[in-house]
Amino acid sequence: MKKLWNQYIEASLIKKITVALILGILTGLVFGKDAAVLAPFGDLLLRLLKFIIIPLILFTLIVGVNQTNIGSLGRMGGKVFLYYLATSAFAILIGAAIASLFKPGQGLSLSGNESFDVPENPGVTSVLLNIVPDNIVVAFTEMNLLGIIFTAIVFGIAIAYLRSTKAYQGLGEQLYNVIDALNETTMTVMKGILQYVPIGIFAIIAEIVGSQGADTLLSLGNFIVVLYVALLVQLGIYIAVLAFTKNSPASFFREARTAMVTAFVTQSSSGTLPVTLNAAKNLGLNKSLYGFSLPLGATINMDGAAIRIAVSAVFAANVIGEPLSFVSILQIVIVGTLASVGTAGVPGAGIIMIATVFSQVGLPMEAVALLTAVDVLVGMGATALNVTGDLVGTSIINKSEKKE
Repeated sequence: MKKLWNQYIEASLIKKITVALILGILTGLVFGKDAAVLAPFGDLLLRLLKFIIIPLILFTLIVGVNQTNIGSLGRMGGKVFLYYLATSAFAILIGAAIASLFKPGQGLSLSGNESFDVPENPGVTSVLLNIVPDNIVVAFTEMNLLGIIFTAIVFGIAIAYLRSTKAYQGLGEQLYNVIDALNETTMTVMKGILQYVPIGIFAIIAEIVGSQGADTLLSLGNFIVVLYVALLVQLGIYIAVLAFTKNSPASFFREARTAMVTAFVTQSSSGTLPVTLNAAKNLGLNKSLYGFSLPLGATINMDGAAIRIAVSAVFAANVIGEPLSFVSILQIVIVGTLASVGTAGVPGAGIIMIATVFSQVGLPMEAVALLTAVDVLVGMGATALNVTGDLVGTSIINKSEKKE
């Protein structure tokens, strides 16, 4: 047993995850809904990842802020925001173009029995105000990533100020050294959690395949295929942009693939954040940059979700036999981009975004209910692209900062 355990530890993480995926699919197909007995192992993985998120963001960002100057931090922040807004809008255009070409939903019709209660959209203003928490403890307990980022940056700047003044330099250095040690401790805990990732992924995949089965795939197969084609096109654009900015796509995906697979299985950008931060570290990116850009991206940057909005809108329009006009597509781009920020951090954000866009362009809410049948299968691909987009943007901005 000891020899077997050592072999498991020494094997590369991506090999273990690949084996876990294959075994999970086979287990789900063979045992069907009985594979749900493995659910607690998958839940444990999600709990472990969420468990490490707060110390990972807090300590990584405080240390990162103290390793750069404030001017650089502001410049990087501006680039990150512009990148996230631009790529979300572009992703919606890609999704609309691909869906208009393949026309998912043609031949389907609404029975009239579908119903869907639209969750409340908190809106952009509420999300922006939520950046500044009125209670730090509540921000941490509610996993308010924007609030945690704000807290880390404020305290990081304060510690940097203490270190730069003669009166408090000693105190500032002591405080920084403690936080740096806590950061390294968090990374050590993270290494242990990564060893459990393949086991959790096996359990999650087995449960999903067992519960969804082939029938769900076939019922809305055309929609699913078109969406994944659009996701692959966006992935191809990422590769082209990486190559254009002289970032090696091969090196990028070698480090990013574990985060991509974890996001695909867990369907959670926030839950995958510890693995994403680890990938950025392995890519050799600037800690002060990825400590800020990745937690922010996990909250507001949703390229995969943006594509999902566009394909869903075209699908719904085809189901009711009223293809979208050019003006409607432009409206979807604008509303969808704002909705991706306005639903940040809300459970079921993908469905809320789709419902928000549908209400703005006059598409039937019954179609949203139809799409919830394949929400899991669609969410897997969209989340994987969300995380990939975050890492691609961080890599590009990191390269531009080196030129600065």
